[in-house]
Amino acid sequence: MATTQTDDEQQPTTRIRIFDTTLRDGEQSPGASLNHAEKVEIARQLERLGVDVIEAGFPITSVGDFESVRAIGQEVEGPIVAGLSRCVPRDIDRAGEALKDAHKPRIHVFCATSKIHREHKLRKAFDEIVKLSVDSVRRAREFVDDVEFSPEDGSRTELNYLAEITAAVIEAGATTVNIPDTVGYSVPAEYGHIFAELRRQIPEIDRDGIYLSSHCHNDLGLAVANSLAAVAGGARQVECTINGIGERAGNAALEEIVMALRTRSDHFGRYVTNIDTTRIYPTSRMVSSLTGLSVQRNKAVVGDNAFAHESGIHQDGVLKHRETYEIMDPRDIGVPASKLVLGKHSGRHALADRLEQLGYSVEESMLQQVYERFKALADKKKDVYDEDIEAIVDQLMEKSRALWTLKQFQVIAGTGAMPTATVTLADSSGQEKTEASVGDGPVDAIYSAIQSITGVRVRLEDFATRSITQGKDAQGEVQVRVDHHGQKARGRGLSTDTVEAATLAYLAAINRIRTAPLETAEAEAASP
Repeated sequence: MATTQTDDEQQPTTRIRIFDTTLRDGEQSPGASLNHAEKVEIARQLERLGVDVIEAGFPITSVGDFESVRAIGQEVEGPIVAGLSRCVPRDIDRAGEALKDAHKPRIHVFCATSKIHREHKLRKAFDEIVKLSVDSVRRAREFVDDVEFSPEDGSRTELNYLAEITAAVIEAGATTVNIPDTVGYSVPAEYGHIFAELRRQIPEIDRDGIYLSSHCHNDLGLAVANSLAAVAGGARQVECTINGIGERAGNAALEEIVMALRTRSDHFGRYVTNIDTTRIYPTSRMVSSLTGLSVQRNKAVVGDNAFAHESGIHQDGVLKHRETYEIMDPRDIGVPASKLVLGKHSGRHALADRLEQLGYSVEESMLQQVYERFKALADKKKDVYDEDIEAIVDQLMEKSRALWTLKQFQVIAGTGAMPTATVTLADSSGQEKTEASVGDGPVDAIYSAIQSITGVRVRLEDFATRSITQGKDAQGEVQVRVDHHGQKARGRGLSTDTVEAATLAYLAAINRIRTAPLETAEAEAASP
């Protein structure tokens, strides 16, 4: 007997591109910083996650961003790799140079279009901005076939102006037009209407397969809601970040958008993404670990409390039937059934398997170093958790570029005693240097000694400590943020000894300052 398709089954699917800007907009979060190796590692994980586009950086802003865009473009083969550029010839040329050997390159150019930006930032008439944008898209097309254009502050731009510049850049060769809610000002109804109206006014969008894209900031807590409204209005690309990190209050969170489309397909229709949702949680953990930006416990989808139930009524309901109080299965986003994975009798194969599950792809030499650190830690504490393994990898990535490494330290402190610290560091050539110092406390004394050895004077802006696992033998994590003549750097240290963790965190921040690429004076860190 033949089966009859339901209306829902007959409805065609529409694929939504996921454009991840964790490595560009996300890294602009206050307190976040990633070195070259960390950016490449995250890019590899984003490729495994299934994102369609990776915005790898803003090549003109620094040597580091240029090199990261170039390396990621050569490293990943599946996703498109984009480099950001202002509508400035040298920006576009620099992005084109960074992407010349990329497997799937895209140049993403932007220019402000709203009335407030035209009058107070650019001080240009709208027709001048249209010409500048068109010329920039054409210049970008000389380097790549795939060009995206963003009218910065698009959600506050007059709709007739927005339609005019969108049509102009499409005619000039733009393949994607992104409408950013740059300052998080819009609300879902009006933001969704923008996309529907652009499609109505510009038939080329649907006829020629031009992608409309959304890029939402979270200043009013509406980034995800606005992004979903854009999809309903006709956007076929959504720009977002892992854990919603980004400037100010952050960006639309990738995990929330993907799981909303999947969980509420009854409402949104048959929209699909290329995301392997079982890799969402490991990717979230990796980005949190490498950026030093902790995920709030009640964060949707990936927070520690997202699938926790304390209420007796809720616990009873979940035990009887999970869907009474859980609209998503935690296994679908890759939440492990148990975080307790390894002990001192575990072997290299088990460790390698767990590293892969956590999203890390390590070479044999790195695996051996991780294994040696893992065994040493397992001798100190009975159980080794995912967070411990992540910490080991993070420390080794820091060490791989460090100018100074900690050899040993000793502190004397107590009631009525002057806190004194003796610290020995080794430089990159292996030469050791020892200094002693006093301070207001043991940590302050250690930091003074480190400054004396390295010759780098910094101001400590933030110091935070927490336990990353449970139990009295848990590893302590210390995160610091320092300022060196306006240059910000973060450091993270982990140890079962909290004072040692504080020492490692401070030294990591010093090393980041000493090894940070010089910033060019050519561009401010603007973003669409």
